[in-house]
Amino acid sequence: MKKYNITVNGTTYEVVVEEVNGSSSHAPVYSSPVATAAPAATSSAPKTSSATTSGANTVVAPMPGTVLDIKVSVGQAVKKGEVICVLEAMKMENDIPAPCDGVIASVNVQKGATLAANDVIVSIN
Repeated sequence: MKKYNITVNGTTYEVVVEEVNGSSSHAPVYSSPVATAAPAATSSAPKTSSATTSGANTVVAPMPGTVLDIKVSVGQAVKKGEVICVLEAMKMENDIPAPCDGVIASVNVQKGATLAANDVIVSIN
C-alpha cells in the first residue's frame, strides 16, 4: 500500500492506494481531509466588468452565470442580506445578497447578461 497526499481546491486529502499484481489500483481504500496551512493569498485582484463603478463597495458575481433578475435600481437604499440580483448558474437560481447597508450607486449589468466569475454586478455607497 502507498500513501499519497492529494490537494483538491485547497483541501488536502490523505489517500491510500493498494498495489495489485505490480500495477497500482487507483481506488482509494480511505480518504480523509488532512489539516494543512491555508494556501497563500495570491496578488491577483478580482476581475471587474468594463462598466464604471462609482460606489465604495462592489458586489461581484460569485460564479459564472446569467442574470435572471435585477431587484434594485440606482439610488435605492438596501440593507445587508437583501437580494439585489438573481443569477442562474448550472440550472439553479442563486440570490445574490447585499454585503452591507447602503445606497445603490451603480448597476453594471442588465437582465439576460452573461457574467463571468468576479464581474461587478452593482456598487454600493
